[in-house]
Formats: sequence, C-alpha cells, structure tokens
Amino acid sequence: MLFSCAHHAPETDHGHGQTVKHKSKHLTVDIHCHVHVAAADQMVQDFPEDKRPPAQIDNNPLTAEINRKSREQLWPKLIDPSVRIKDMDAQGVDIQALSPSPYQYNYAYPADFARETSQIVNNRIAEFVAAYPDRFVGLGTVPLQDAEIAVTELDRCIDELGFKGIEINSHVNGQDLTRANLESFFARAEERGIVLFLHPIGTSFKERFGENYFRNPIGHPLESALAVGHLVFDGYLERYPGLKICVAHGGGYIPAYAGRFDHPFDLREDCRQNISKPPSEYIKKLYFDTVVFTDHQLKYLVDVWGADHIVMGTDYPYDMAEPDPVGHVQSTQGLSEEQEALILGGNAAALLNLDPELISRLVGAKAH
Repeated sequence: MLFSCAHHAPETDHGHGQTVKHKSKHLTVDIHCHVHVAAADQMVQDFPEDKRPPAQIDNNPLTAEINRKSREQLWPKLIDPSVRIKDMDAQGVDIQALSPSPYQYNYAYPADFARETSQIVNNRIAEFVAAYPDRFVGLGTVPLQDAEIAVTELDRCIDELGFKGIEINSHVNGQDLTRANLESFFARAEERGIVLFLHPIGTSFKERFGENYFRNPIGHPLESALAVGHLVFDGYLERYPGLKICVAHGGGYIPAYAGRFDHPFDLREDCRQNISKPPSEYIKKLYFDTVVFTDHQLKYLVDVWGADHIVMGTDYPYDMAEPDPVGHVQSTQGLSEEQEALILGGNAAALLNLDPELISRLVGAKAH
C-alpha cells in the first residue's frame, strides 16, 4: 500500500504504530473511492482553448507541484483495476463503490460536451465493474449544468450500466444545488431510489485558501456544510423525502455542529421559510462516511446520528485517504459488533441495493 501517514496506518505505512485488524467476518464496502479516466482528460485538452473555462489550478506553487507528483505516483491505482484489487485485499475491503474523480465533473463546460465526457467516464467505470463484478459497483457522473441532460444520463447509468448512484459536487459553477434548476434531477434520483454521493472538489472561496492546502482539509468540509445547509433550509429534503444522500468526509462540518442550525429555527422567521421541522430532523436523513481519521470523531457520528447512517469509506487512492478503513472502524472503542457490521458494509449494501446472493457469497467465503 502506498498511502502516507495516517492515524490508522499499519507500521509498514509509517503510521503511528497502532496494531489493527484488516480482516472482518462481516461484509466490507468502501463507498468512497475514485477512478480517473484519461480519455475524458484528452477530450478536455482537445476542447478549443479560446472557449475553455478557467482551469482549477492551485495558486500555491508548492501545492501544485506536490499534487503533480502525487498524481504520477497514484496513477496506476486510479486507472488499473487489477492494482486496485490488490490494495482492496490488503485493506480487507470486499467491494468498492467506484465514483469518478471529482476533477472530471466538467460542469463549467457546455452541457453537450459534458454529456460526452460523462459518458466516457461512466462507460469506463462500467468496464471496471464488468471485469470484477464481485468487487465493484458503479457510481456515475452527470452534467448538472443542464437538468434534462443530467436526468437522461442518470437513467442511462442505471438502466444500461447498472449503476447504483450518482456522484455530485457541492455546487454547479458557483450556483448552489438548490438554485441551479435541478428539481427534476432530484425528483428522478428520489424516484429511482439511487444514492447521491455528495463530494466537493476544491472550494468556491479561493482567495483565502491558497496556503497549506486549505482548499482540501478546510475547503471540502466547508463546501459540504454549505451544500447540506441549502438542501435543508431551502426545503429540498422536505420536498424530496425519499432522497438517499451520502456526504463525503464524514459529512463535513455539519454533523459536529448541527445545534447551530437548530438554534435560530424557533427564533428567526428567515430560518424556517421552507421547512416545517428543526433542521436536524432533516440532517438525520443523511448518511456520512467514515473518512474522519480519528476514533473519537467516528464514535461521535455514531452516538449522535446512529450507526445505521454511517458508511465505511476511504477516499482511495488519494493522499487524503484513510489507509486502514476496516481497522479504523474496528479500533473505535465502544462500538458493538452489530454497529460494526452496519458501518463496515451493512448500511452500504442497503443504500446501494447490492445483490443478496453476492453478499452471501462474499461473507460465506470468509467463514472458510
């Protein structure tokens, strides 16, 4: 495994010397991991330069150089399913829910062009799944800059490619998800019963986030907080009560500070224009992954929001990934075996509507 230092890294990964188990008798599903598709990059490079939107380039030269080197190192993991399978086996992960690299949303391009890049990305993920149907399921990407095209590609992902959900950004070219004319998209996602995996890329507050790689450790959870805030206060989680939304990186900042959402609900009319219940009642509908890196934060998520709403994730293969996802869950004190089983894979199996026969086969193999 080629991960950098983390709280739960094994000693061979330059971690903190903590001994953890990588194996589990329960089903293990990683709901947060990425694939990058070079063919879609080539399409972007071939797009007329004078019509190309500004690139999302790190404004810190050191950060940009580190990211360039990191991508070179991680490239085989992003593009080669056989390399990925070896890492999954080392981590004790049975199934990965593959989502596109967030760099390949391409929302800033014309919708017709983004439809083509989305299809290229989605088709490649489908090839991963076809090659290893017992180890991978697919989450797709759609051009959210056009709701009609997004709905059409969503349907194709489900009906033709067999995908289990769609990955979305926290905004669409600076427009909040609830202000981007996406009502038909959310309605279709609810109707089809698929997962929406909310994963930010960078931050819309670029001016103050250039140093210390802040666009990721601060920017990503902040973007998630804003997106969840709008979904709650703009009434989308009330209007579409059947939506299944999983928020990456432990849900960002919202799960740890939801009381600040609830406090003004009774005090201020402008905080209850579109909702009939306290905001936390809607947050309870969301799912959060385990990519929080510390045991106490994972235990907090379980204690406050319930083990049935926490799903195991890694952010594989990036350097901000949790390198020992199974060990992270197993080493968190105070979790019952039933809670562990839900977090490790039971919840994800239900969210992703995994084949019961596949689950039985994978779990049965561990008993021998």
